[in-house]
Amino acid sequence: MSASLTILGCGYLGSALASRALAEGWTVSALTRNSVTASKLRDLGVTQVVEANIEDDSWHQSLSPEQDFVVNCVGSSTPEVEGYVTSYVEGQNSAMNWLKEGRVGSYVFTSSCSVYPQTGRKLVDENSSCAGVSERGGLLLAAEQISFPPPPSIQRSFILRLGGIYGPGRHLMLEKVRNGQSFDGNADRILNLIHRDDGVGAILACLLSGDSNLGRIYNVTDGNHSPRGQIVEWLAGKLSLESPAFANDDEENTPNRKVSTNRIMEELEWSPTYSSFIEGYADLLT
Repeated sequence: MSASLTILGCGYLGSALASRALAEGWTVSALTRNSVTASKLRDLGVTQVVEANIEDDSWHQSLSPEQDFVVNCVGSSTPEVEGYVTSYVEGQNSAMNWLKEGRVGSYVFTSSCSVYPQTGRKLVDENSSCAGVSERGGLLLAAEQISFPPPPSIQRSFILRLGGIYGPGRHLMLEKVRNGQSFDGNADRILNLIHRDDGVGAILACLLSGDSNLGRIYNVTDGNHSPRGQIVEWLAGKLSLESPAFANDDEENTPNRKVSTNRIMEELEWSPTYSSFIEGYADLLT
């Protein structure tokens, strides 16, 4: 299959997506704010790489809005609230303005499971309430609503609420264990993780889904629902190190929930290659 794909905010996840798409013979273009990433994308063979901030309109004339697929996987420019406003809300508005004069078959926005505020290890799915979410989570919800449901220029739109992404070159928890650093927060808080390559697989599953799928919100995690302490203890054991301590200082309303991935597994027949942190981190330890 030959297709055209533009990746907005083409960083850690987007670069891996670009590599997979190029291997399939697709024409790939990309937008990134990072000059080092831009150089790597050109080396990969990405047809057109534009260096700009997604929230600016300066890039609109550099990328064609006529695409089979567009994926917005931008990350926040800073961890502060202002970074969320700029990258997610203003960035999504900029993307929609760019597409007003074009036509796109499928649009994917990668959001986050942080939109779910539930505590008490409750199981949540795409129909669960987001009432009471944090300010940052609320900004992600606002960004979701800009593209879902989609404007007339987009045939269908998908929202992927991803768990915590880890993988090659991004394994902060592993490095903290190696360095003997202690952890903030509670050891028994559930982590909903997703390996980078499985995140790419979920994006492709949406883009390549049948015409009967008019666009959906999907949670994307490995479905393992492991406590933080269990993961850290396993990593320490594999490294023959003492397990670091946890501060156990979570506030009472800190989100602590199990995110269900049943919808995407049933509707798109997607399943993670790395079905738990054990498989995912095993590759990173070799």
